[in-house]
Amino acid sequence: MSENVVPLHKPTDPPTDGTAPTVLTVVPDAPPARPVPLWVRSGRAVKRAVTHERTRSAVRATARHSLYTLNGGRIVARRTWDGRTGARYERMIRAAEAAGNLEAAEEWEERLTRFRAARHHRRMDLLHSPVEAARGVAVGAGMSIGVLVALGVAMALHTGHVGDIITPLSATIDFIALLIRIVQIVWGPALTIAPLLALLALWSVGRKQHAAPAWALPANVRSGEGEPITPSIVVKALRDLGVPALTRAIKEMGDAGASMLGPITIAGCGVEVDVTLPSGVSTNEVQNRRRKLAENLTRHEHEVFITIPTAARTVRLWIADSGALDEPIGPSPLVTDETMTADYKKGKAPWGQDLRGDAAALSLYQRHLLITGLSNQGKTVALRSLALWLALDRSVQFLMGDLKGVGDWAMFDGLADVLIQGPTDEHVIQVTEMVESAVEEMNRRIQAPPGTQFPPLIVLVDEAQVAFMCPAKDEDKRPYGGSKANSRYFMAVRKIHNQGRAVNVLMWQGTQDPTNENLPKLVREGAHTRASLALGTESQARMALGDKAVDGGAAPNLLRPGLDRGTLVVASDGIAIPAGQSSITVRTHYIDDDAAKAITDRAKALRDGVTTLHAIEQSADHDPLADIAAVIGDAPRVRTKDVLARLATRNADAYGGWSFIDLKRVLDDADAQPYKSDGVMVVSRDRVARALANRDTDGSASAD
Repeated sequence: MSENVVPLHKPTDPPTDGTAPTVLTVVPDAPPARPVPLWVRSGRAVKRAVTHERTRSAVRATARHSLYTLNGGRIVARRTWDGRTGARYERMIRAAEAAGNLEAAEEWEERLTRFRAARHHRRMDLLHSPVEAARGVAVGAGMSIGVLVALGVAMALHTGHVGDIITPLSATIDFIALLIRIVQIVWGPALTIAPLLALLALWSVGRKQHAAPAWALPANVRSGEGEPITPSIVVKALRDLGVPALTRAIKEMGDAGASMLGPITIAGCGVEVDVTLPSGVSTNEVQNRRRKLAENLTRHEHEVFITIPTAARTVRLWIADSGALDEPIGPSPLVTDETMTADYKKGKAPWGQDLRGDAAALSLYQRHLLITGLSNQGKTVALRSLALWLALDRSVQFLMGDLKGVGDWAMFDGLADVLIQGPTDEHVIQVTEMVESAVEEMNRRIQAPPGTQFPPLIVLVDEAQVAFMCPAKDEDKRPYGGSKANSRYFMAVRKIHNQGRAVNVLMWQGTQDPTNENLPKLVREGAHTRASLALGTESQARMALGDKAVDGGAAPNLLRPGLDRGTLVVASDGIAIPAGQSSITVRTHYIDDDAAKAITDRAKALRDGVTTLHAIEQSADHDPLADIAAVIGDAPRVRTKDVLARLATRNADAYGGWSFIDLKRVLDDADAQPYKSDGVMVVSRDRVARALANRDTDGSASAD
């Protein structure tokens, strides 16, 4: 081994001098970098140059200004052609015929005839114009020479020089020669500059009309965000919609495509316009292209609504101002007006605003109600705001079941006769029995003498899909949920839908994600007022609102989940809907829990006091006098018909068939007779309490 070579030890080799081993790591030399080929570097440089923003901007600018000039020439040529021919009149005639307006077509045809007659007259005049022009030139020249000679004679007489006779004529000839010389000097440059001026004029016309593709236009013009809606913008949006028959008809109409449009009117936070479609174009072809139409109008999809008015082949477009629908609406009058009261029969609940910005109020008189939508879209708040308004009518009674059970309806404790809250099968059973007790009350009212007036009884079930999908069965093997004839909840709701309206027993339901499984067809079609928040599909929209509303333009499936929270589509005769439409879009007021509690406190102050039951008691053993005391609660006196209604709610099996005679019999036996107060029969709390205190210690109230 050479002395210049350093021996390398393996890590496992023991050191020879007793010291710790040293590990040497040999790093091989990195291979030399290969030079990048010239063609690769050139390609990268070309790619960077082509894709650079300055290059793109230069290409766009070049294309834009070139097309401004080219298309400006086309526009000028068409305008010249229209001015010299009857093309404009012919387009107007075709437009009127396409719109089915024969009177306008006849008027334009008459104008075309007059135009052609005037043009023929002008052409005939041209046949005689050369002779007339020559004669005029001769006469004018002779008169001018005569005047100049006369002027020269006058000058000669004044100066005494005969040569002054031709001085004016000579001066005129010199002036004409000067003009000719000036023209000769200017003519050459003028011939060079004239084409440039002509191109500049064509460029100016094209620039004003934005006569270039959208990709070549400047960013501020290309976006068009929020630009005002004009007839030309609407016509262009329809032309570019992708409906061949519509595109052909508009192209034949030319600029007269605006004849399809009615007046563009301001409607709340947007504008509204009726479009009469040409023959061969159906309204659903426009409805199905809502997104493309909105983008053509430089709007988002949710900012354009398409409905079908009564006029044939007509669609009504409502186009929002850009971003207007993302702004919240004001607070509810229920919150701002602490003196507000309700009138179940004649009043309307302040629910929100329509798209026009007008107040949207809903009549609740003898109308069953259904509100549906995806989860967390504001369904409970929308339903609760109606109940809050109606609670300000002291005659209204509530039976409430909240199958979500998170406290959204807790403020009605002490206001509703029954309030059941919870999502379990046991809560569904209680809610089902509550609805069945309302059926018993409905039957009692139906059997009352004709003309008897009954207070409104609102049976409200939130998250009703939990009841329909409940698998529990009773002791007779009858299911509580489902949609069959033996389903207890389903049949109770159907009975109220069939007959409850006549005696002011009304069913209100809120449910999620409507399907045939969680919202049976017969139940949803039994509601007079149907409203829907954002949904996922058109089939769900049809289940929620019905085919008629969806075919008429209702589209809750096009609302934006999360962004359009609280916005719902309503189909009801209880709300003002524009003529020809089958539904209306409402942006509801948001009433939070604290404001809702303040409203229910005002409602409780209007009443004598209500003892709210949190379960339906169906025990066979009952104490009528004790039950009467329980339903009276803290009120000093309660009307007898209200006592009967509360007893039926408390125990339908025991008191569902009671009449005033049965109530009077129990009270008379206990020496707590009802009496008249302000013209109505009432039951005294103190008399019933005294009767309970004085009766025998072994319990004198027998079970009926």
